[in-house]
Amino acid sequence: MASCVRRIPWKTPVSAALTCCLASIASAQTAPLKLGVLTAMSSLYADNGGTGSVVAAEMAVADFGGTVLSRKIEIVSGDHQNKADIGSAITRRWIETDGVEAVLDVPNSAVALAVQGITRDKKKVFLATGAATSRLTGDECSPTGIHWTYDTYALSQGTTRAVSKLGARKWFFMSADYSLGAQLEADSRKVIKEMGGAVRGSVKHPVNSPDMSSYLLQAQASGADVIALADAGGDFITAMKQAGEFGITKTDQRLVGLLVFIADIHSLGLESAQGLILSSAFYWNLNDETRAWAKRFIGKTQKVPTMIHAGTYGAVMHYLKAIDKAQSTDGPTVARTMREMPVNDFMTKNGIIREDGRLVRDMYLFRVKSPAQSKERFDYYEVLATIPGKEAFRPQEEGGCPFIAKN
Repeated sequence: MASCVRRIPWKTPVSAALTCCLASIASAQTAPLKLGVLTAMSSLYADNGGTGSVVAAEMAVADFGGTVLSRKIEIVSGDHQNKADIGSAITRRWIETDGVEAVLDVPNSAVALAVQGITRDKKKVFLATGAATSRLTGDECSPTGIHWTYDTYALSQGTTRAVSKLGARKWFFMSADYSLGAQLEADSRKVIKEMGGAVRGSVKHPVNSPDMSSYLLQAQASGADVIALADAGGDFITAMKQAGEFGITKTDQRLVGLLVFIADIHSLGLESAQGLILSSAFYWNLNDETRAWAKRFIGKTQKVPTMIHAGTYGAVMHYLKAIDKAQSTDGPTVARTMREMPVNDFMTKNGIIREDGRLVRDMYLFRVKSPAQSKERFDYYEVLATIPGKEAFRPQEEGGCPFIAKN
């Protein structure tokens, strides 16, 4: 109330000032609850998050009932353009001016780290459904941050371990030159060393690089058994296509994608992607529940749902349930309530959110089908294994989360 009084001229009668404050409080309580989907609307991550993430968030709001604590729920969206400064500026404006209570998606690790820093300082909730870097629950963890869908550690554990078991011993990394590529490579190197393998070399490429030829030639000349692509989206697609043009896919060298989305496979086509081994947190054709949700999503977007889209729906639904349970929109209170509640939806069964913000859930190992094996639209994956959450994700005590260490 004091802040309201300070905005009123000093000669205003007390009764008028009180009326103003009560009106201001009532307005705040009835104003829409805003959630901001900060994503990549164009460029290399647009199909993996993009407008699909906005649709998934809107689906969750509609399924929840459209209101919480008698407030209408509103989804706003922004394009971070894969630039940390732009993502930071949008996040600050949303929180400081537009009244956004939670930010979500952010399919770019560098942008996500910047956003987590802001939301941590502002005590707002950050639902990282699109970012990969495991630093979000490590040295950059936040009491109000929740890393929802997957991370570099889980992807490395699944794919790198599986390919190593098939006999791969010599590796070469082509990594995106920012935090995603660095973390994917670092987490994979640990697994390779543990499995008795060796890294023959590595090279970094710019994000959204149109020409991977020089990097592929270095990888081809290394004599490695595996060329590991530590990148995502358009960069992964470009590397795979050019590897095919150079004939690498027809040699004994195996190409492995460490962060692969089903939208990437759709863009590549099964002829180019068949046989690729990958890890993922979601596949639309796993069971009746995933198929039912995917049918609704495809009906709205005409696109195959990625794990980011499914994760965004689940995170929004869980966030709204926590608000309803806590009877509060206060960031730290809601984040704490989210950690106390088990996660159960079409994507996640008996998931738990640890103190460091990591949602622990099962991951899956897939092999891309051949064109002959595919029986219907978007029928791209063969399930090789289910990786239990406790095995897939880094143990909390190994992450180095500062506020847990203090506790």
